[in-house]
Amino acid sequence: MIARLSRLPLFLLLVGISGFAMLVPALYAGSLHDLHEARSFFYSAILVLFIFGMIALAISDTGRPPSAVGMLMALFLAFTALPAVLALPFWWGLATTSYLNAYFEMVSSFTTTGATMFDAPGRLSPSLHLWRGLVGWLGGLLMWIAAAAVFAPLSLGGFEVTNRSDPGVAEGARDHVGSAHPMKRWQRGAVTLIPIYSGLTLAVWVMLLVLGEDGLTGLVHSMSIMATSGISPVGGVANAKAGVGGEVVLFLFMLFALSRTTFSADTGAVRRDSVLKDYEFRLGLMIVAAVPAFLFLRHWMGALEVNELRDMSAAIRAAWGSVFTVLSFLTTTGFESVEWKTTQDWSGLATPGLILMGLAIVGGGVATTAGGVKLLRVYVLYLQGYGEMQKLVHPSIVVGRSSETRIRRKGAQIAWVFFMLFAISLALITVSFTALGAEFEDALIMAVASLTTTGPLVEVAGESAIELVSQTNSVKMVMCGAMVLGRLETLAIIALLSKEPWQR
Repeated sequence: MIARLSRLPLFLLLVGISGFAMLVPALYAGSLHDLHEARSFFYSAILVLFIFGMIALAISDTGRPPSAVGMLMALFLAFTALPAVLALPFWWGLATTSYLNAYFEMVSSFTTTGATMFDAPGRLSPSLHLWRGLVGWLGGLLMWIAAAAVFAPLSLGGFEVTNRSDPGVAEGARDHVGSAHPMKRWQRGAVTLIPIYSGLTLAVWVMLLVLGEDGLTGLVHSMSIMATSGISPVGGVANAKAGVGGEVVLFLFMLFALSRTTFSADTGAVRRDSVLKDYEFRLGLMIVAAVPAFLFLRHWMGALEVNELRDMSAAIRAAWGSVFTVLSFLTTTGFESVEWKTTQDWSGLATPGLILMGLAIVGGGVATTAGGVKLLRVYVLYLQGYGEMQKLVHPSIVVGRSSETRIRRKGAQIAWVFFMLFAISLALITVSFTALGAEFEDALIMAVASLTTTGPLVEVAGESAIELVSQTNSVKMVMCGAMVLGRLETLAIIALLSKEPWQR
């Protein structure tokens, strides 16, 4: 049975998995005696599984073996077409919103963006909140597995600065990862990573329950942390019952989004000697230390003016609020600390959202659920800049590659190309939003939130929260496309449009 399923197209398998996933909120809604939503999810699951079964029977043993670039196309379909399937029970169960809004909600959840049309948590029932969190969790798991099964062999998603081949082209027979059958890579990645991903999620949930969190809130927050989706049934961790203790737990598990070294070494693209020796992890920790230090100093100067230096407890709470929030936005999760307001009130100054947007643009580690430019590319550009500065001081110096980091010779060039593509995409999407009627500041925030998969930016980056539900349908569709682009990245889309990968 498993062998037959492995022969089916990846996208069709994902449709089948989504059908089984609908049974979870159906059972939960039934336990709450919410029969309308229980029927919505159950009937949708039956419909999706019936269609999946009919198509699977019709095409079994008739298709060609999938290629690596075919798997990339399947991922593109998963983030564009699959949300239309996932939106069915959400739209049916809520019954007070349009299908486009439901589709937007599922695209946002599945790409781990976390932007929502429903600012008031009470607008959605517990089963709908569970469905949003579960969809985001599955989207994060998909990216974990796809990193080893698709992006590493094709030198995409950040691996282009370490692999030998050009972006979009498999490394070839010399690399056991690149030469393996595409579906076997998926199977191997699933067998390795699903227990880790599920176990870490369960560990976070249990810890939050011990700290007094509600069952649903703790489960959704634990799934959001592992997927870096920022989805919350209570409007963020600041409204959770676990308090600062819960934030400490979430902080520790957000570190998994700084580097793949923390949970896996199956891609073989970089050295995996130790987490503390990993340059992505160390760069992330440096940012988490440096940015709060800058904010703390800035707030300290503000507190000096208002004579609040004696309140050391407020200073400690303000420091924690800065550290947690900085790591949250660096990993593109987007949770604000319960003490983030203390960080601002302590000094009497309002921290600009531009800092949070900058953190989201930097992003987390390669092959994690985090979005953004990624720490690896930033590190490579730093190495290149440092080498150029050495040449200014010593023009005859020969700047060589580091054998420890295994950065390819053209790694900095490719990283710079990606950064320019990211900047161009950001500019074009911002212009598109403004052309469709959005204010420039709102357009810029929505563009950054979409491309970095950091949806909570629309609520915290501006002077006031952006009401996505009030935006035009055209703006919503452009934002959906931007979220998919941010999740797959520009180089992957270019690889799909080029002829060479398909010919191979």
